[in-house]
Amino acid sequence: MKEVYTLEDLRTWSEVTAGIEPPLRLAVIGDPVAHSASPPMHNAALEKCGIAARYTRLHIKAEELGEALRSLPKLGFLGVNCTIPHKALALGLMDRVDDHARRIGVVNTVVVEGDQLVGFNTDGPGLVRAVRSEFGVDLRDLRVVVLGAGGGAGRAIAMQCGIEQCERLVLVNRTLDKARELAAELAPMFRAPRVYGPGDRLEVAPWEDGALRAQFEHADLIINCTSVGMKRADVSPLPSSILQPHLMIYDTIYTASRTKLMLAADEAGARSANGLSMLLHQGALAFEIWFDREAPLDVMKAALEQNAAAR
Repeated sequence: MKEVYTLEDLRTWSEVTAGIEPPLRLAVIGDPVAHSASPPMHNAALEKCGIAARYTRLHIKAEELGEALRSLPKLGFLGVNCTIPHKALALGLMDRVDDHARRIGVVNTVVVEGDQLVGFNTDGPGLVRAVRSEFGVDLRDLRVVVLGAGGGAGRAIAMQCGIEQCERLVLVNRTLDKARELAAELAPMFRAPRVYGPGDRLEVAPWEDGALRAQFEHADLIINCTSVGMKRADVSPLPSSILQPHLMIYDTIYTASRTKLMLAADEAGARSANGLSMLLHQGALAFEIWFDREAPLDVMKAALEQNAAAR
């Protein structure tokens, strides 16, 4: 069995996967995708629940996504997860989309029903559970800054903040117009006053140290939704000099070691966590959507931790 399959493999799937038992019937689709920790997590859950299926990785480019998704029903797939950079594009390739995913505008979980593809999103609800498990607080009670609020996971998380009615939300993106477009969509969710104090409940801020330092003084939680930090050579998306001890830092990137942003948080005396807990909870929610049963969370968590330790 290969670690990563491609569109060419899907085109000859029966030959490429002949003899593999249990059969490969679930996957994560991304570009890149070789780093994904979803397979060990889901395969542990499938084995624990006695489900005769395995989960793999599909390296699919953006221009290949339509063909890859349309091939899933005839190849016997039960579903897939979509990761960077396919979440927004996948939305328009579904036959049906549930209300939550449509509202958020991105799909990260696909269910195959007959010859139909049905899209869902578990990123936002997964983050809510992750923040609660990591910091012991609820998203709805926090003043939140989202880095990388231009699309994909950033959009899903910003929309979830609106759905949860968090105290305050600041959108930060390198391309400011994209953050402004998202803010316009979110505006109706933030019209009601809350108790956090003076100032607008919804703002857009430029990615500049001075502007961010001022925003962080009135924030509780910073969520990094960019891909900065995924590569070893990357620097932290934020310098420690603009972080403050009262902040909670959640980096959606998951690695075996502390991310560059988490190290910057350490220097500033702030609490931090990486994306393993979000991966766990969004994955558990996807499992429950596919199989209509409770996910074995402890088994999935142990598999993630073992995989991280081995890397």
